[in-house]
Amino acid sequence: MLTHSPSVEARPNVPAPARTSADSQVDVNRIRESFERWQAELVSEAIGEIEELLVRTATGSKEAFSTLYDLMAPRVLGLIRRVLVDQAQSEEVAQEVLLEIWQTAASYSPSKGKATTWMLTVAHRRAIDRVRASQASKDRDLKIGVRDFEGERDDVAESAEISIEHKRAQQALAKLSDQQREAVTLAYYGGLTQSEIAERLEVPLGTVKTRIRDGMNRLRRELGVES
Repeated sequence: MLTHSPSVEARPNVPAPARTSADSQVDVNRIRESFERWQAELVSEAIGEIEELLVRTATGSKEAFSTLYDLMAPRVLGLIRRVLVDQAQSEEVAQEVLLEIWQTAASYSPSKGKATTWMLTVAHRRAIDRVRASQASKDRDLKIGVRDFEGERDDVAESAEISIEHKRAQQALAKLSDQQREAVTLAYYGGLTQSEIAERLEVPLGTVKTRIRDGMNRLRRELGVES
């Protein structure tokens, strides 16, 4: 037979101890510490699982790679997106990275460090490679390369070869004298030799050399290029 619990009236009227702010803080700290321990355990378990999956992937296990893909794809994409910003490019590079991980998993060894670190390093490198490739493509349009003057340049002009962004180049060129700017522009943009410039401008070759030399020296100063 079930017995009834004592009525409220029958229970001793013992006041609960007053809670202080210090008690509350202790409780919060305990909760936080417990949560952090739980997180650390989860991370530790995940790291161990990822390493095991990567090792199995190296043996050609498609099942292991499928699981590894699901675990790592969001992290790989997130890291790459922080570098590239562009979503479409980030997704493209992420796919390339995950394919590379599948193809090169055998090159990983636990002695090299954590599996996650190894894979994210691959992702970061490929993201940087894409940035450089993209920048190189832009540079071909935006930068000026000093042309060879077919052996007729003097040493001063040769030592002043520079490659600069188009906007900065225009700003620097604007500070040259009209004659210097004309000679340097014909050499940079026109690809003319000093002899051809002299013929076109109908001035002595020595004058052309002087204008280019002085113009290049001024450009170096404006652009902060060491001589």
